[in-house]
Parts: sequence; structure tokens; C-alpha cells
Amino acid sequence: QVQLVESGGGLVQAGGSLRLSCAASGSIFGISVMGWYRQAPGKQRELVAAISKDGNTNYADSVKGRFTISRDNAKTTVYLQMNSLKPDDTAVYYCAATRFGRNYWGQGTQVTVSS
Repeated sequence: QVQLVESGGGLVQAGGSLRLSCAASGSIFGISVMGWYRQAPGKQRELVAAISKDGNTNYADSVKGRFTISRDNAKTTVYLQMNSLKPDDTAVYYCAATRFGRNYWGQGTQVTVSS
């Protein structure tokens, strides 16, 4: 089992920044990808950014150039630096990890961007 704990959400004005963190614990050996998803009210959950065990990154077009995913050297914590936030970024952000073909999810953290 993999446990994921997110932190760093909150309320910010448009144009502001937030940094999300996700700490993985438990059976972390074998995690191949970690990433961030988000779900806005009435919308489907969507991928925001992901980073593979090799350090390759992938971003949704809507956040390219504004968001940056990174991780610590131990590869147990991933971060999402969010700059130039827009009201459309308002959502619950979920951390996710893939380990041997199984997906694990955090509890989610609310990000609200006011106009």
C-alpha cells in the first residue's frame, strides 16, 4: 500500500502562486509515476502534471509555462509550483502514484483562485 498526503492548498487571488506538496509513504519501492490531478465542480478529473521515476515530466496544455512539477532527491515527495493562477484553476487537487500498475490517490486539497 502507498499512502499519499497532500498539503499546500488554499485561497489565492488571480495572478498569485501556491505550492502543493505530496508525501508518499508505505510501499514506495516500485512507484513509477507520481503526479497531480484536479477536479472542478461538475467536471471530470483531469491530469495536471506528472513526473516519472526517470524524471520525465508531462503537463496539461492549460498549465504549461505556469506550473512546474518536481520532486525531492529521495523521490518520496513531489511538488507542484503553481504560478500565474487563474480562476479556472480552482479545483480539488489530488496527488496520485502508480506502482506496479495500480493507482493510489491522496485525499485531495482545495485550491481556490479568486478573480
